[in-house]
This record gives sequence, structure tokens and C-alpha cells, in this order.
Amino acid sequence: MSVTPDEYCQDKAARSGSSFYYSFLFLPPQRRRAITALYAFCREVDDVVDECADTGIARTKLAWWRQELARLYAGAPQHPVTRALAPALAPFGIKREHLSEIIDGMEMDLSQNRYLDFAALELYCHRVAGVVGLLAASIFGYRDERTLAYAHTLGLAFQLTNIIRDVGEDSRKGRIYLPLDELRQFGVSPADILHARQSENFVRLMNYQIERAERCYRDAFAQLPPSDRKAQRPGLVMAAIYRTLLREIADDGCKVLNERTALTPVRKLWIAWKTWVTA
Repeated sequence: MSVTPDEYCQDKAARSGSSFYYSFLFLPPQRRRAITALYAFCREVDDVVDECADTGIARTKLAWWRQELARLYAGAPQHPVTRALAPALAPFGIKREHLSEIIDGMEMDLSQNRYLDFAALELYCHRVAGVVGLLAASIFGYRDERTLAYAHTLGLAFQLTNIIRDVGEDSRKGRIYLPLDELRQFGVSPADILHARQSENFVRLMNYQIERAERCYRDAFAQLPPSDRKAQRPGLVMAAIYRTLLREIADDGCKVLNERTALTPVRKLWIAWKTWVTA
């Protein structure tokens, strides 16, 4: 039995087990379908990079997605994800250049697996997460333009959290997202990370990364106008889940080289419900 585009996206989001999925649950149907389709788009292009061992094939697939964006905005999308996104473009102001920029960010992973400093990393985070934050804020709804600054900063905080959680997993793919100048600052070498050598220096390095991410969350919350707080609850739900994850990592001694810290679905659902009703 064939599935509808919306069902395809829903399945993609649910199977990923992502914390994003729990932040959508309480949205009204039209907004929930739109944000689920956006999330599924991000997953599709991210999977191209993660699952293609051959860089040439990955570039070809990303080029196909760029062509698919052209078809989407011409009114003739082919893929279930873009077909699900199509009805959301006009109502929620989803811009083609933002979707293209997400692909640009994913493409960076094909040519770059080290970042000299945080400024270089920040461009990557902007493309793969800050832009997603802007699109998500448009789907959730806002009245005050300052909400876009909040959404962008929150997107960066989420990506920094992902980087912290996935240090070991990324290193096994040959990638190190932690800025190289900060590795030197804390006396940690790239080889230490690639060979999963846990040390006091590494823990200090990771606590420094955690504090930066926490600062990013605090900055985002300070930028959110009270008038849009209720509309932007899905982002606040996500932030509550991710900040809980950060605390778990810190409390567990930053063992991210050999372990992947995760919250159970029940715990995520509890945090989501509690944040939704109190935000």
C-alpha cells in the first residue's frame, strides 16, 4: 500500500527517534505537517552525506536535491518530502534560498572534516542549524521580528549540542567538529579524539564546549520576545530536552568518545509535555 507524502515524512521523523519529533507533537495539524516535512527534508539531505561512502555519488545526489528545489518552487516536486513541503511554502514563507543553504551546509561535510576555529565552525552551524531555526520559527508563527534572532541563536545551540554528543561517532567517520585551536588550548590532539583517548584535558575541553552551548541557549532565551513565547513553544520544548542531555553528558564525565548519551522516549515525552504546559 502506498503512503502519502505526509505519512512518508511522519515515518521519517518518528523512526529517527530525534528530540525534534517530540517538540512537534502538540502543534495544530497544519503547522505539524509543515515542520515534519521540513525536518524530513533535513534528514534526507543529511543522510546523503552520512550514508554515501563515495563523495562523488554524494555530490551527485545533493545536486539532484538542488534540482528538486527548483522543481518544488516551479510547482512540480517529485519526491515525497518536497511534495509534503509544497503546501507549506506560501502560508509559512519558506524561502528557496534557505533550503538551498541547508544543502550548502551538508555539502561542507564532503570537503571539510576539521575546523580551525569557532568562527569557521559557526558558518557550518549557521547553514545546517541556524537557517533551520529561522524556517521553523516561520512555521510556528511570530509577530515580532526579534523572534528570528532568537530562532537562529537557538539553532546554533542545538547544533553545538549535537556536536558535543556526537564527538565519538563523528571521529569514527574521520570528522572532528571541535575547533582545532581549542584542542591545542586544552592540550588535546586530533589523534587523541580519533583514538578515543579519554583524559582530564579532554574533559576540560568538553566542559568548555558545554558552557558555550549553555551560553548560546541563554542568549537565545534573552532574545525571545514575550509576545511570541507561546507560538515558539516547540523550540522551547526542544531546548529543554537538549539542555537535559547536556547536563547528563557533563554529570557522566563527558564520556562522549566511547558512549552516546541519549534520553529515553518516555523521558523526552515527559519533558516535552511539562515544558509545553508551563512555557
